[in-house]
Amino acid sequence: MVAKTPQVIGGVDTHRDLHVAAAIDPVGHLLGHRSFVATPAGYRALLAWLRGLGQLQRVGVEGTGAYGAGLLRHLRQAGVTVVEVDRPDRRTRRRKGKSDPVDAEAAARAALAGTATGIPKGRDGRVEAIRALRVARRGAMKARTAAGNQLGCLVVSAPEPLRGTLRALSGKELVVAAAGLRPGPDLTDAVAATKAALRRVAHRYQLLSQEIAELDQALELVVATTAPGLVALLGVGTDVAGQLLVTAGDNPNRLVNEAAFAHLCGVAPLPVNSGRTTGRHRLSRGGDRAANNALYTIVICRLRWDPRTRAYMQRRTKQGMSKLSDWPEVLSVT
Repeated sequence: MVAKTPQVIGGVDTHRDLHVAAAIDPVGHLLGHRSFVATPAGYRALLAWLRGLGQLQRVGVEGTGAYGAGLLRHLRQAGVTVVEVDRPDRRTRRRKGKSDPVDAEAAARAALAGTATGIPKGRDGRVEAIRALRVARRGAMKARTAAGNQLGCLVVSAPEPLRGTLRALSGKELVVAAAGLRPGPDLTDAVAATKAALRRVAHRYQLLSQEIAELDQALELVVATTAPGLVALLGVGTDVAGQLLVTAGDNPNRLVNEAAFAHLCGVAPLPVNSGRTTGRHRLSRGGDRAANNALYTIVICRLRWDPRTRAYMQRRTKQGMSKLSDWPEVLSVT
């Protein structure tokens, strides 16, 4: 009689330099846990260890969008089913403590029980390229905003008459004027030092503006090539389309229906029934808040420019619905 190959469910707690894996059988018995370096060689060793324990069914991985991204790619290329596992909540941590083996075992048990069923995003296509460009743009935007604030603060505290010359200028005019200042060689003088500081910050602002313009040009091309139909919709520009694409991922088929996407974007209605009060709902406060903001931007644009959307909002408002509770439904009008 041929013995059956034992089945194995894996779980991985991911970190920057080290991944901790645990393995359990279909009835929940712990088969062991082991640590592996977060390198391609470590990924191969991790997979070989899990497969050496039996027939690998699936692997629950924490942090597939961060420290676990490399492991996710390796497992997928090897044909392994991967499910995304949320990190244990605070109540579980207080009850069971915090350690990497415990978290890895919890990931495996979540994959076994079916409480973790999320399909990780694909991170190897055009949408991943859009995400990377958006990360760079977001950082440049924050840095430029900081530079603009620094210019304003330097002007406010600048000695006269420099302060009087610059304080009446608009933002763009101030950047140009500050970039053209000539402080002179003696930076022990307060006026000269302030001019030097203004000049350097203004040059930084200009360089960041150039970087943002280049990133905007690249994003416009990649987003339009990836989803031309999405960009063509009313109220959907490059930034909004890019965010929605990043939220969905390179494998949007992981979202089985519109309800799943609504939950992901935090616009799904949640029941708030209690006692005799039934039929009430509120908006979800979870999901991707950046995607939620992108949908809100679409709604605001359509409320201004789309007659059907405006008519719908007026009709629903007359029925007693508030704008806060009703705005997600506006997206289904067009």
